[in-house]
Amino acid sequence: MTSREKHICLYFADSNGKCIDKFSVRSDLFTRWDVHDQPFGLSVNAAHNVLVTCRTVCKIKEFSSDGDLLRELTLPDDVTHPYHAIQIPSREYIVCFGGPSDAVRGVCKIGLSADGLRVVQAHAGKPGLSIGQYLSPRHLAVDDQGFVFVADNENRSKRVTLLSPTLQYDRVIMSCDQLEGRPSSLHLDVQRRLLYVAVSHTFDVSSVVIFRVCFHQCCAPTARLNSEIFSGTDGLNTITVFVYV
Repeated sequence: MTSREKHICLYFADSNGKCIDKFSVRSDLFTRWDVHDQPFGLSVNAAHNVLVTCRTVCKIKEFSSDGDLLRELTLPDDVTHPYHAIQIPSREYIVCFGGPSDAVRGVCKIGLSADGLRVVQAHAGKPGLSIGQYLSPRHLAVDDQGFVFVADNENRSKRVTLLSPTLQYDRVIMSCDQLEGRPSSLHLDVQRRLLYVAVSHTFDVSSVVIFRVCFHQCCAPTARLNSEIFSGTDGLNTITVFVYV
């Protein structure tokens, strides 16, 4: 294992087993811990703690990198069925939310007040395919300037859109023609300006597409990766983050 590989780990959310697995880049299992609720989205904050979005109970659970539970945050009532949450440098959270039965779907910014978490800003509304609408906002990535990439995972949309730091709609940055499938998760390597998009093509065929990000615009994929570690039931829905620690 190279010195670079020693500083890379992968976290996987096992929604059926209700646990988190932490692997090395060569697929060695470092540790596994119980979440006790179905984990869906994962992210890692500046302290290298793991944020687990528990969709069915509308909570964010923060764990240490070794799996110790540090705190639980209950999301506001108007944030239903959250898929993924990211903590930004202001210590606020960006959350995408809204499932098939919800009348409102989108992305919001949540801050901590004396009364608990509250929505500070939102880009949300009725589900649809028009400009600024979402059918299944599934996963997020945020760059160093606060721009938000949103993966819309529904079969009819299949796109990645870009929001401004104030959550104003900017544009579709990756279309279904570029992705050739449903984007299920995102990871942005800010230093190298690479956006990794996990794409589900069919029920059991998936890949990772790498885009180079230049001034918040993505050109054609620079690489297309297929590996058995990234395949499985329901495609790549459980692969949520690659992180240097």
